[in-house]
Amino acid sequence: MVRVSTLPNGFRIVSEFMPGLASAAVGVWVQAGARHERPEENGIAHFLEHMAFKGTQRRSALQIAEEIEDVGGYINAYTSRETTAYYARVLAADVPLALDVVADIVLNPAFAPREIEVERQVILQEIGQTLDTPDDVIFDWLQEASYPDQALGRPILGPSERITGYGERDLRGFVASHYGPGQMILAAAGAVDHDRLVDLAGEYFGQLTPLQMPAAEPASFFCGERREVKRLEQAHFALAIEAPAFRHRDVFTAQIFAGILGGGMSSRLFQKLREERGLCYTTFAQAGAHDDTGSITIYAGTGPDEVPELARLTIDEIRRTTSDMTEAEVNRARVQMKAGMLMGLEGPSARAERLARLLAIWDRVPTLEEAVEKIDAVDLPTIRSFAERTVTEARLAMALYGPVAKAPELGALRDRLVA
Repeated sequence: MVRVSTLPNGFRIVSEFMPGLASAAVGVWVQAGARHERPEENGIAHFLEHMAFKGTQRRSALQIAEEIEDVGGYINAYTSRETTAYYARVLAADVPLALDVVADIVLNPAFAPREIEVERQVILQEIGQTLDTPDDVIFDWLQEASYPDQALGRPILGPSERITGYGERDLRGFVASHYGPGQMILAAAGAVDHDRLVDLAGEYFGQLTPLQMPAAEPASFFCGERREVKRLEQAHFALAIEAPAFRHRDVFTAQIFAGILGGGMSSRLFQKLREERGLCYTTFAQAGAHDDTGSITIYAGTGPDEVPELARLTIDEIRRTTSDMTEAEVNRARVQMKAGMLMGLEGPSARAERLARLLAIWDRVPTLEEAVEKIDAVDLPTIRSFAERTVTEARLAMALYGPVAKAPELGALRDRLVA
């Protein structure tokens, strides 16, 4: 059973009791991510997430880790383009401790100068590692090509030249302007007592003053291309297709369409590019959605001589869906989506994250039955109509990395799609 409560200052608590579990996941999801940064702040939300574990007014960095690990739990965090999350997994009896630690790192970070310098070096190493990993950095470049000169197009980690300049004042300024009670959600799942969570939330977060957080910069999909020629073993190819936002009626349609294209070994792209032509080892397609936009992302790695054929065949498979998509493909993609969703929610951590995400989007938590009904409502005519619009509009962006000099231009691929 899912329960939702709201403190007088706007801080929300959502929980789901999961019978039979001896553990729980609990965390705070803050609606402040990379797209809420100003250009001169790029990377600061992620820097702030790192600093949460470097000590508070009450605990050292070691004490934060020890208090959770002494009871057999773990604690972690992540930053996305629209959210920063801080969460822990512990046994049922230790939920109050976990929430105390999570609240402490969110509300009372020390920002000690020495720790800032240490973590700065860690983040610079993380940026370097990403740049040295082609199948990681290409997705940042694809995002930039899709949303150039926009908040949503900037990398979550930020550029090195920005990271080297951030200090305590910058970190505290971002917290002061973005970490208000109305932007936070306490989510928990597993062996949890909702009423107890509400009491604890009031104790930790009830005195926070509401903020008027600036609205995120609106996103506008742009048909851009980024091509980085470099001597690598593989040519990395990534394509983005404009897709619906979270609340759009076609958001499930886009996800099922992505599943048909590249959602598994039976998908069109896997069968055509790998099994029939032997052009790649890895290829996939997936759909992602944001508050006001979304995209279907297609990726494959291939050889320098094969990348032109791979790119053209990818476009051909997208175009062919308008005419020869089958009922069996739609059924398979629907079942895969439902199974992936339901199996992925068997653990409390995934459940807690789902609760926070949906509450942030809808201001309520739709039931799993509602989601399943919407997935089942996507039939063959609906998917074909979506595919036809996709082909007609040809809203594509592309990123290429490695020995990609022979790869076709984006304009040529768009022309091929609508031909």
